[in-house]
Amino acid sequence: MRLSNPETLRAVVFDFDGTLADSYAAIAASVNHVRAHHGLAPLPVAEVQRHVGRGPHYLLHHTVGGEDVESDIRLYRAHHPTVMRPLTHLLPGANQALRAARHSGRRVGVCSNKPRAFTVALLADLGVAPLIDAVVGPEDTPQPKPAPDMLLLTLRQLGVAPQEALYVGDMVVDIETARAAGVTVWVVPTGSDALATLEQARPDHLLRDLNELAEWLQAHSSQSP
Repeated sequence: MRLSNPETLRAVVFDFDGTLADSYAAIAASVNHVRAHHGLAPLPVAEVQRHVGRGPHYLLHHTVGGEDVESDIRLYRAHHPTVMRPLTHLLPGANQALRAARHSGRRVGVCSNKPRAFTVALLADLGVAPLIDAVVGPEDTPQPKPAPDMLLLTLRQLGVAPQEALYVGDMVVDIETARAAGVTVWVVPTGSDALATLEQARPDHLLRDLNELAEWLQAHSSQSP
């Protein structure tokens, strides 16, 4: 697991889409809104899901393919608030993992390629915003994931060093981001990348689900007894 000394772990940082929340129906609805603008047929959620997690330019380039991606991003962002709340829900174990991280005495962050305003709104709507100390999105740094910029900024906001943090994601891009930042990375097979793909990328640990993480954090609390 590469966390040989859990006592040195001072912060847990989570990705959002596919890690903490199933937001794929909402994302697909907004992608299909943009596709309809171009006279294109809707895509199934599973097809859209394959392209989530690498930022809005990647998502819309691969699901819409229009010549003006910036215009498509504006259409997407104008539409998304109308669907994201009813079509997004926490994944199994997410609430427990966030609470376990907080109650174990660690700082908690969210670092996602989802626009920060959407992440902040959803965390509040899902009832877990009080558990989060920092939220970073792609607009906050020069480069989105898999560059290390966003994760390193999150750690600075949390006041911890890379070797004192754990990053939890669901994709190879999260593994690459953590590696570039010098952070231990665990992943859950609940997002855009298949289990075999995650195994091949060799994360420090492949979690069963976030309940497993919650159990580990409860067993390795940094709080005094």
